[in-house]
Amino acid sequence: MFGGVFEPEFERGSVSLFNMVKDGRIVCLYSDIVEDELMRAPPHVWDFFKNLPDKHKEKIVVTSEVRKLAQAYIDEKVVGKTSFKDCTHIAAATIYRADALVSWNFKHIVNVERVRGYNAVNAKLGYKAMEIHSPSEVLLWNQKQ
Repeated sequence: MFGGVFEPEFERGSVSLFNMVKDGRIVCLYSDIVEDELMRAPPHVWDFFKNLPDKHKEKIVVTSEVRKLAQAYIDEKVVGKTSFKDCTHIAAATIYRADALVSWNFKHIVNVERVRGYNAVNAKLGYKAMEIHSPSEVLLWNQKQ
């Protein structure tokens, strides 16, 4: 998501979504995995993240429960084992009860069949369904509010 701010294809939706964070209309949950990825990203991406208001960001921790749920997505063949990080993001959002997970990853995350798979595993293990959308979808929904 953060790198999308600097990619022409994703810039408009990413900037608009992060403006909602800046304005306090949504809270940006991020995990220690995301923070680690951002620290290794180009400096302008890390700087962008650091400049989001702290009061509108919340760091969540990847726990053993998160890793176990992520592994369940792999075990149930929602995605392959190389997508463990993607699964960890979804599992963390599920366990921390995020309202939605927002991503530009249409192959492994924002994909109708994958979302059905993640939510089937969530239901089987007693977790709530996770809303998974692209920034464009979130922005369209927000405009209707």
